[in-house]
Amino acid sequence: MKKLSVIAFGGNALLKGDQVGTIDEQEQNVYETCQHLVNLIKSGYDIVIGHGNGPQVGNVLLQHEAGNKVYGLPKQPIDFCVAETQGSIGFMIEQQLRNVLAEHGIEKNIVTLVTQVVVNKEDPAFQNPAKPVGPFYTKEEADKLAADNGWVFHEDPRKRGWRRVVASPRPFEIPNWKAVEKLAREGNIVITVGGGGIPAYYDDKGKMVGIDAVIDKDLASSLLANKIKADEFCILTDVPNVYINFHKPGEKKLERISVPEIKTHLDDGQFTEGSMAPKVRACVEFVENGGKEAIITEAEQLDNQEAGTIIHG
Repeated sequence: MKKLSVIAFGGNALLKGDQVGTIDEQEQNVYETCQHLVNLIKSGYDIVIGHGNGPQVGNVLLQHEAGNKVYGLPKQPIDFCVAETQGSIGFMIEQQLRNVLAEHGIEKNIVTLVTQVVVNKEDPAFQNPAKPVGPFYTKEEADKLAADNGWVFHEDPRKRGWRRVVASPRPFEIPNWKAVEKLAREGNIVITVGGGGIPAYYDDKGKMVGIDAVIDKDLASSLLANKIKADEFCILTDVPNVYINFHKPGEKKLERISVPEIKTHLDDGQFTEGSMAPKVRACVEFVENGGKEAIITEAEQLDNQEAGTIIHG
């Protein structure tokens, strides 16, 4: 049986920090990221791709706000906006990956699935919004948007500005994971759980209902990887490795590390919430729930079997 890998695209695979988010910018970024998947596919891996949507869903929410103020168009909730960005980002990844595969003479079906992910309506995250969405603002801009819309803002840990934060409940069910596994093991490339999935919950009558939240894409991708019994789980980010004492005296690159070791660093606060901590947590959960190993690295390092931080049991 061929190996199966779940790869979670980070935000920089779609939009870099100094860009405004034009379609040309995003398509070029996705194209470059997809180039780094070619050797993995050539080596016989079946792959499933998850992706973030933080900047994009924030921008869509702003578009709805502007449309409401200027034209009186009804604003749509966050789950609706997550669905919008799942479709649009999935389209970009699918299109650019098709272009890359064609250049290398590889024939593969690529399927983008708009995917709901179930959360608990009583999750404490709803009382403590912490998931960043949208662009960076100055303190003055953030204060005005908070006053006008009732939004909550937090300062970026890397001092790049202020970002809106929303609830980020834990995912606990992906209703169509069996379809994802079947498609992937048949050799199709599947793009799914975009933006962490469209957040939903079951009401008292067992009806699925959307809810205002953004699910962490790494935790959703990790859950999916366990469900479909993936051999590897890989998170692509903007650094080649995880570090302790990052940008501080005694900075150290982590290469191969066991779950107990990296959990010690996690408990010591070595990794920033809203940045590296959720990625490490997602990798730990994958390995603890039966996965062989998880990797955190940048896309450019996918071709290098020795690169990245590899977390194992």
